[in-house]
Amino acid sequence: MSASNPLVTAVLPVYNRAWCIRRSVESVLGQTYRPLELIVVDDGSADTTSDILRDIAQSHGANEKAAAADISLTIFRQENQGVSAARNAGIRRARGELIAFLDSDDVWLPEKTSRQVADLLGHPRLMLSQTDEQWVRRGVRVNPTARHRKRAGNLFKQSLELCMISPSAVIIRKGIFDRVGLFDESFPACEDYEMWLRITCRYEVGLLPEPLVVKYGGHADQLSATVEALDRYRIRAITKLMDSGLLSPTQYALAVAALKEKCRVYGQGCLKRGREEEARQALALAEEYRTQGTARGPTL
Repeated sequence: MSASNPLVTAVLPVYNRAWCIRRSVESVLGQTYRPLELIVVDDGSADTTSDILRDIAQSHGANEKAAAADISLTIFRQENQGVSAARNAGIRRARGELIAFLDSDDVWLPEKTSRQVADLLGHPRLMLSQTDEQWVRRGVRVNPTARHRKRAGNLFKQSLELCMISPSAVIIRKGIFDRVGLFDESFPACEDYEMWLRITCRYEVGLLPEPLVVKYGGHADQLSATVEALDRYRIRAITKLMDSGLLSPTQYALAVAALKEKCRVYGQGCLKRGREEEARQALALAEEYRTQGTARGPTL
């Protein structure tokens, strides 16, 4: 196996992250695992991200040691289409049978790929697995709360409440996308939440309980800080899944309960901001769904 025929492809989407992209890319190039393919998708950055990526590519191409170590680096640019489209572009071009993602503000520790591949290959029935992670907020190490603690197994119920899988920590068998589809490009945010619901309603999730990813947060350009009313997209993700016909009666009932709670919270938030019609729609939406059937309610 060589860089031209790798087992693992890392997909790294980036948009206007000149301040951190070198750190993230170098954390992949510094992995002990070989061979490894890295695909960086520049989603139409308007800052100096493209210049930095060009410099990294030139340095990598001139590094005989890196070439000999079977590290393949591909960088391409597309018009700005959002993180889902960028990830999908990387998946379509991936040569590896295993796909790993890295958000452009996060970092992999050197043993991450090696340890994770060994763990996933040791559990051939698993379609995906993730590692634990370290959290750094505004330069300070913080501990995840109990509700954010990584878990293994059937995570569908927990995934309805919040994202239980971190893109930067996950490794997925590429064939899973033939079964569940790619990331939904119509979601400007919570696209990972929507994907994990599609996956966890069908598959168990593995866990390597080692903190092999450093997840950085608290900066102003995070999606959670730039996109308003994230629960709106979580509600949309749940109703999309409920309309898909994929859920068992038990899963459907869990989705109804989660939908009602998210609609309640979102509706109350709308009322506080004077958006009364939007609040009414949110509060009425969950009542359109019952534990049997998939009647479609008003669209948020």
